Amino acid sequence: MYQFLKRVIDILIATVAFIILSPILIPVMIILKLTGEHEIFYFQKRVGYKNQPFYIWKFATMLKNSPSIGTGEITLRNDPRVLPIGGFLRKTKINELPQIFNIFKGDMSIVGPRPLMEVSFNQYNAEIQSKIYNVRPGMTGIGSLIFRDEEKIISEAADAKAMYAQIFPYKGALEMWYQANASLLTDFKIIFLTAWSIVFPENNLTNKFFKDLPPRPF
Repeated sequence: MYQFLKRVIDILIATVAFIILSPILIPVMIILKLTGEHEIFYFQKRVGYKNQPFYIWKFATMLKNSPSIGTGEITLRNDPRVLPIGGFLRKTKINELPQIFNIFKGDMSIVGPRPLMEVSFNQYNAEIQSKIYNVRPGMTGIGSLIFRDEEKIISEAADAKAMYAQIFPYKGALEMWYQANASLLTDFKIIFLTAWSIVFPENNLTNKFFKDLPPRPF
């Protein structure tokens, strides 16, 4: 029943969000078409439900060949590969909004583990890889809330790739926590906290709402 209701709620929220956010989506599409590399959307292969690949929708915020430049799949704060408007879209998370279409298609849910590129997915150990996408990946999730400032954390580390590798075991533990505590109430709390973090980015309430999260190791 939970999975059925979750899917119904996903479609309802995505529909309402698309209608409400159209005044933002349309101007962004026009600006992207007229600037940068004139690309509106960026389609990237990700690992999805039951570890099956799918293509995620995003607004184009970086150079098209970014994965082959610089730090590859790791994006740093003030990354030179980010297009002029891309920094704003990424900071505000507007670049993630086209994933509404992935939700309509059933590739994703509103709440779930973030879908990763295969190179990042391989950072998880075999046990996490076998379990993390037993639920549909989400636009937001517990890992996204805890690591909303991930680019900043990695950028400030002495070794960006080493820090990126340290983050993954904890992200895996967080997503296992989510699966053990999955419910409509948990999902609504995560949706609320996501909206809160956009409006008040410096006031993260996640640990106050969820007091039994795995302890952060760093």
